[in-house]
Amino acid sequence: MLAGLVAGALAFAVAYFLGESQVDAAIAIEEAHSHDHGGGEELVSRTMQATGGLATALLVFGVAAGGIAALVFCYALGRIGDFGPRATAALIAGAALLTVYVVPFLKYPANPPAVGNPDTIGQRTALFFLMVALSVLLAVAAVIVGKRLAPGLGNWNATIAAAAGFLLVIGLAYAFLPSFDEVGKDFPASLLWKFRLSTLAVQTAFWSGFGLIFGYLTERLLVSVNGAEAPRVATPVG
Repeated sequence: MLAGLVAGALAFAVAYFLGESQVDAAIAIEEAHSHDHGGGEELVSRTMQATGGLATALLVFGVAAGGIAALVFCYALGRIGDFGPRATAALIAGAALLTVYVVPFLKYPANPPAVGNPDTIGQRTALFFLMVALSVLLAVAAVIVGKRLAPGLGNWNATIAAAAGFLLVIGLAYAFLPSFDEVGKDFPASLLWKFRLSTLAVQTAFWSGFGLIFGYLTERLLVSVNGAEAPRVATPVG
């Protein structure tokens, strides 16, 4: 959870310096095309949204994601191959980035303000989380299938077969789940591209930072000073 907190701070820095300028530009476009000039009271200032609100969201996410990843690490260490603590942490972080964000992102990418129909936001949100759940479950299934195929096919062929199965089912989900094309013709394509890249950069920064920090901390905990490793299968303490 501490590693998640630090990674969340890193993600906040990336989001603030790379993403917030894109959000401001999108808001300016939205306001320029808005027909409501009443100027209603702003409940939360834009400054607070871009600083305290953004930091709180990413830090809370970091702590929660760190706790979940730690549980996955305890189960995975020694069970997914002959990997040490750092390598296992890196694999978990990479798998989380891929399954929790990249796979759903390719089907339902993030939209800045002024993009998207407000009437479909509930459906789009539900479908995004459906893709997250599907991606995670399929990744777990691919690992299980790969391990069961390994004795007969060998590790390399089993890994290829499991990955192919994962890609096949994800491809079918991409094909059959609804898609949304709600980008206005007057919205700058370059701004949309930069915004989506910035959201990808935030998640990449978070999971990369988490993998490095968590791997370092777990190696210090599980490997003794003289270099002898603790048992490869991590077990809860107490």
